[in-house]
Amino acid sequence: MNNKLESFIKDNKKRFEEKGPSQELWNRIEADLAKKGAPKTIKLYRWMSVAAILILGIGIYFGYSYRSLNKSIEVADINPTLAKKEVRFASMIEEKRDSLNNYAKTNPELYQEFTTDLSRLDRDYEDLKKKLQTSVNREMVVKAMMKNREIQLQILTQQLSIITQVDAYKKDSSL
Repeated sequence: MNNKLESFIKDNKKRFEEKGPSQELWNRIEADLAKKGAPKTIKLYRWMSVAAILILGIGIYFGYSYRSLNKSIEVADINPTLAKKEVRFASMIEEKRDSLNNYAKTNPELYQEFTTDLSRLDRDYEDLKKKLQTSVNREMVVKAMMKNREIQLQILTQQLSIITQVDAYKKDSSL
């Protein structure tokens, strides 16, 4: 077998030393390509239109996603009647807090105790506002928010009543 291989190599040595494929090979490749047809090319404007459609679609998707992420749900979106009630509570709470702030100068220890309770309720209210964005039962969260406001108003009213009683006691004891 080795003899046959050696004789084949000696007989065809010139063909092994040729550079590049033979003309016969190129002719067969051309014939095969002619049978299959030339490769199809997509023109530049088609690629650009496909890219434009993709960019437009992605832009619309992210635009709506961004808008929905940044739009927060308010109480008025859930229940307009409760929204009016919330505004009324908030203004009354603000008035009573201002009155309580006036008392802070004369009795800071008592004022500190009063504000601790209110700050805890404020944190709870803010937590409820956050839950409103993701909750399935938003009506229940809104009602809890209103209850929180009512409790804040009641506490402030009681605190101001206590302050009035303390002031009255101080006046009576000084006479």
